[in-house]
Amino acid sequence: MRLLKINNVNGDDVEFELVNREGKPNYAILSHTWGKDTDELSFEDMKNDEGCNKIGYQKMKKFLAKAWQAGLRYGWVDTCCIDKSSSAELSEAINSMFQWYKEAAYCCVYFSDLLGHPSKLLKQDLAVKLRPCRWFRRGWTLQELLAPSHLIFYSQDWQSIGDGEYLKDIISIITGIHAEALTNDPNKLGKFSIAQRMSWASERQTTRVEDMAYCLMGIFDVNMPLIYGEGNKAFTRLQEQIAKDSDD
Repeated sequence: MRLLKINNVNGDDVEFELVNREGKPNYAILSHTWGKDTDELSFEDMKNDEGCNKIGYQKMKKFLAKAWQAGLRYGWVDTCCIDKSSSAELSEAINSMFQWYKEAAYCCVYFSDLLGHPSKLLKQDLAVKLRPCRWFRRGWTLQELLAPSHLIFYSQDWQSIGDGEYLKDIISIITGIHAEALTNDPNKLGKFSIAQRMSWASERQTTRVEDMAYCLMGIFDVNMPLIYGEGNKAFTRLQEQIAKDSDD
């Protein structure tokens, strides 16, 4: 796993550090929706010390500053911590991603389309503001909601809205996911059937067809190789792997 080592309070002095599972330090992890590829900070940008004018750089910096404030000195961002030119590294990362979110000290959820001052709203009004956010409709963010033990949610201007426990009932109403699946119980997903877990993804979308299968692997605790270009066969492979590994 490649982490960002945070060297100052502003989050703008960072360096990559490769860590193994046994020696992994406490780290924060970012959950967000991607903008245009050209707006997001890539691994190549970081390696070449470029991309400081990108929207994604500002997002990374703000996230790392929040991590620093929480007492953490390491962070992970999917856009720039994976060398996507390496198919082996990409495959390992996607197969490990649920575990990486689960093992994070906390997950920072960033709503780029949540405007205003939602922290001042009553819960029922906050639910109305949150419902249209893209984060609730993307495939990859489902595991990013379910895996972490501790989540903190932020609006577009990085105001804290609340943590996962505070927003649990609202998120349950928006997503249709049972509130018990939104607790910090590490064994919570095993309490829900395959059909229930699959239903949580029914209204979500991914940019690439195959990713709709790959983004669910961790939720069903299965691993499989990535074959981009296989289209809907990826979902068939996922179902076969789930059936093979499950008694449900």
